[in-house]
Amino acid sequence: MRRAKPEKREILPDIRYNSISVQTMVQHVLKSGKKSTALRLIYGAMDLIKERTEKNPLDVFDGALKNVGPAMEVRPRRVGGATYQVPMEVSSDRRMTLALRWILSSANDRSGKSFSDKLASELIDAFNETGSAIRKRDETHKMAEANRAFSHYRV
Repeated sequence: MRRAKPEKREILPDIRYNSISVQTMVQHVLKSGKKSTALRLIYGAMDLIKERTEKNPLDVFDGALKNVGPAMEVRPRRVGGATYQVPMEVSSDRRMTLALRWILSSANDRSGKSFSDKLASELIDAFNETGSAIRKRDETHKMAEANRAFSHYRV
């Protein structure tokens, strides 16, 4: 077990939208240190969102993150040789991380032309509360609801 938790690094906002959540998305998309490629993909998706919805793409992005982020999740807890799935509230940092992860994996699983196109479609669907990222959030909530009987085992 760790002696101390590592300190959180400060994330600087992105260039175009001056948003920390967009910069976090860039970091999640990043592969092999190719930040310019990740930026191009995300800004391309934001431009497509602006074309398709004619709304501010940052509002659509933030709304999608808010819709996909789970409020409850289950965590395993060992009590007397048995492992229980205990429902717990999700912190705001973890909520954002899970939302980003689910949106990106759903976008990757889509069939489409470019990643920007798939990401834009997934973000628009998440904003409208449809799509596979929303389905993943609903599954997580159902699991937490089903295991509500074990909520007294919270840490």
